[in-house]
Amino acid sequence: MSESTGLRARKKERTRDAIGDAAVTLFLERGFDHVSVNDVAAAAEVSKPTLFRYFPTKEDLVLHRFADHQGEAARVVRDRESGIEPVTALHQYFRAGLDRYDPVTGLSDHPEVVAFHRMVFATPSLAARLTRYQIEDEEALAEALGAGIRARLLAAQVLAVQRVLARTNWQKIADGRTAREVHPEAVSEADQAFDRLR
Repeated sequence: MSESTGLRARKKERTRDAIGDAAVTLFLERGFDHVSVNDVAAAAEVSKPTLFRYFPTKEDLVLHRFADHQGEAARVVRDRESGIEPVTALHQYFRAGLDRYDPVTGLSDHPEVVAFHRMVFATPSLAARLTRYQIEDEEALAEALGAGIRARLLAAQVLAVQRVLARTNWQKIADGRTAREVHPEAVSEADQAFDRLR
């Protein structure tokens, strides 16, 4: 990659991040349905066509944070060390996320993260778009696990378990508990859930 190509790529990434950050800030301040794409473009200081080059839909302006994790489960399975079962690798990865208080695990009490999840879960168009991401993740994980119905069923079960665990963690925090208070329960529930998957 030439220096100019690398510079262009970094500039595009900064533009994408600036648009996404402006969008999430506006959506959290005013609510998803009360912010237009024009509002986001103006806040990010880009044209509407530029915005749509980076984010094809209004929902993508919010869900890019989830999209950044797309295919993660499949990567964990493909990149696992020799001799480690796929479910074990996925369990270890989820546990490591809990220990980092990764927002994807639902175990983050940062006010913006809690508000962000509340907005996603409470906005039908965002929840529907998130389901599409989850189906794509399921297909990628099934492919990484191998062919056939067994791989498809296991992929669906693993991602359902992760989704339920994350939503449960988020709900406990949304109800007023801290991430540190919830952490031991979150670890125990993750261990139980992944043990059942095995």
